[in-house]
Amino acid sequence: MRKVFLSYNPPSIGEGERTEVMDTLASPWVTTGPKTKAFEVALMGYMGASGVVALNSCTAGLHVGLLAMGVGPGDEVLVPSLTFCATANVVEHVGARPILVDVCPDTLTLSPDRVAEAITPRTKAMMPVHYAGHPVHLDELDALAERHGVMMLEDAAHAISTRYKGRLIGSRSNLAAFSFYATKNLTTIEGGCLTGEAKLVDRARIIGHHGMSRDAWNRFDRSGSWYYEVVLPGFKYNMTDMQAAIGLVQLGRLEQFQKRRREIVDRYMLGLSGCDALELPIEKEWASSSWHLFVIRLKPGRLRVDRNRFIEVLKSRNIGTSVHYLPVHMHPYYRDKYGYRPQDCPVSTDAYERMISLPLHPGLSNQDVDDVVEAVTDLVREHLA
Repeated sequence: MRKVFLSYNPPSIGEGERTEVMDTLASPWVTTGPKTKAFEVALMGYMGASGVVALNSCTAGLHVGLLAMGVGPGDEVLVPSLTFCATANVVEHVGARPILVDVCPDTLTLSPDRVAEAITPRTKAMMPVHYAGHPVHLDELDALAERHGVMMLEDAAHAISTRYKGRLIGSRSNLAAFSFYATKNLTTIEGGCLTGEAKLVDRARIIGHHGMSRDAWNRFDRSGSWYYEVVLPGFKYNMTDMQAAIGLVQLGRLEQFQKRRREIVDRYMLGLSGCDALELPIEKEWASSSWHLFVIRLKPGRLRVDRNRFIEVLKSRNIGTSVHYLPVHMHPYYRDKYGYRPQDCPVSTDAYERMISLPLHPGLSNQDVDDVVEAVTDLVREHLA
């Protein structure tokens, strides 16, 4: 058994990030300024996006994205139940109603069949989540959106470097919101961005910066002007140069990070392939996952321990894990306000009860991965039904 606890997903921060932060601290700009702009340009070049605005979180991107699209009271927005609560919360924030939709049994991404059933004349938008880094069925969702006049805002919190049929998520004209939280494949510690058609992104930028007609750093720069106007009541969602400094270095390391993630996934797949009591994650032939998460599911009736006990035993063996996620329809707020029951989204409910996210980050050594595999396979062998 391991002697040192293996953390589930710490950030990969190196000397380059520390140097850039110190450089920023020594500059005239620590809040939104030239490094934030440079980060936006770099993201635009990496993704091939026509517009990018850097923000202080993915949640901010989802919020201003909905507002930029004109979603508001009386509208319905389709949201997968198996997602972090922020995806649904922002719909509440704009006064619309989140309609919770079940997911596909294999990829755990938004089910096009369930979307087709959930669309009504009040449906204004859908927010598919690229769960664990695996892309949703974009062609099928696009067809439904076009047929019913529904807009799309992709929750790409897990999806930096994810590709759908060879094309990077974030390169399309519809809006997509990314997370750069501490656990993500690329981190700015806290932060995110919104990509999409330049006109929509420009509107989102204004909404996310107090509704002001120009950025603060432009106002105070030598080439800028002190004068600004508020064109709408916005929010303070801007990214800082401190965050962007880290992001610029992280973006340069992303290819290396992703190469290591895939090596780790391959090692997990090989080591766990003989455990018939486990359901391993998949990658469709048309997909290239970012592998933000490695989620296993315990097969029903195959073990004498449940998911919670499985996690406790792994922790006792110094293996950190997590669960992604308690489905939105099971949270008290959404359950009580809208009357959702566990059986309303049966795939999400079933997956939640059986899932465990194993450690996955570029800092894992081969020995770390082997320790996880050994702990999981030992546990399965000891508790086979």
